[in-house]
Amino acid sequence: MFKVIIAIGVVLLVVILLILFRIGTLVNVVKGTHREKVGSGNKINAGLLLLFMFVSFGLFFWYSFAYFDDYTLPQASEHAGSMDFAFWLTTALTGVVFVVTNVLLFFFSFKYQHKDGNKGKFYPDNTKLEILWTVVPAVVLAGLVLTGLSAWNNITSKASDDAEVVEVMGYQFAWGVRYPGVKDDKLGEYDYRLIDASNQFGMDLTDENSYDDFMPMEMHIPKGKEVLLKIRARDVIHSVFMPHFRVKMDAVPGMPTHFKFTPTKSTQDMRDEIGDQEFDYFITCTEICGRGHFSMKLKVVVDEPEDYEAWKAEQPTWLKLNEDYLEKIPVEKRELAKIKAGFDKEENTETEASL
Repeated sequence: MFKVIIAIGVVLLVVILLILFRIGTLVNVVKGTHREKVGSGNKINAGLLLLFMFVSFGLFFWYSFAYFDDYTLPQASEHAGSMDFAFWLTTALTGVVFVVTNVLLFFFSFKYQHKDGNKGKFYPDNTKLEILWTVVPAVVLAGLVLTGLSAWNNITSKASDDAEVVEVMGYQFAWGVRYPGVKDDKLGEYDYRLIDASNQFGMDLTDENSYDDFMPMEMHIPKGKEVLLKIRARDVIHSVFMPHFRVKMDAVPGMPTHFKFTPTKSTQDMRDEIGDQEFDYFITCTEICGRGHFSMKLKVVVDEPEDYEAWKAEQPTWLKLNEDYLEKIPVEKRELAKIKAGFDKEENTETEASL
């Protein structure tokens, strides 16, 4: 109801303005001044344009500097510096052009306002100017592209052999993560046709590397070690966004992507730096993927290396938590699957308890 009232108010305001304009026109007709080409309003508008420029740019620069810390985030990865450099270089160059062109636009509107007796000069073309404003932007843009391409190649190139591998999968409306187990340190194969209510990643249990894979409820990554995110989507396009690490990569159905980075600050380091002991890193989705898009949030914990290894060793394998899937494993591989999945630990514990 409130929105309807606002809409009616806007319509009435427009009607009133049109009526006032019409009344002003009729008054000029009565006075005989309606045939004048330019009225006093021209000079007023030119002055208001200049005033608008000063006020707008004043607010622009004031807000940019006064609230700078509110819209910038501290860096928490090795490549963050190069990403920020490329961003601020682009912002600086385009910002300078934006300011200069708009100052000229408003200044010329004031300086060259209509005056009786003045006539505009016919100036059809200037080859030197055309070359100048074609070549200069082309060179600048080429430099920006090369700067960005260098950063892009760094984060999408082949990861080192000892990189920590984590698979991230987006689906409506959550994130899932899968880790290679400590037995073989290799992610098992998957097949989207195997996805069901429990096997959300579609793990292929004919692959021995999948027996010790585990899927925690939150992501843990080690500080100071390269991390390779293997990214995919199960339904629509999502986007992995970890702003403090300057990580953003789309998750596309049928087209796996990846992103590598090295965390430089643990969760506790960042808490101490910003003075907030409740702070946590998160993965969010920056692709409008449906009505539940807002809920796609996964906690990310950056551990010290020794804490990370201890955390990995404590994680139960997916197969151990879903024992009924043992029946889908070939008979000749079931004993191996039990060993890699950690069933032997359970049996040893029961034996020790009975003794």
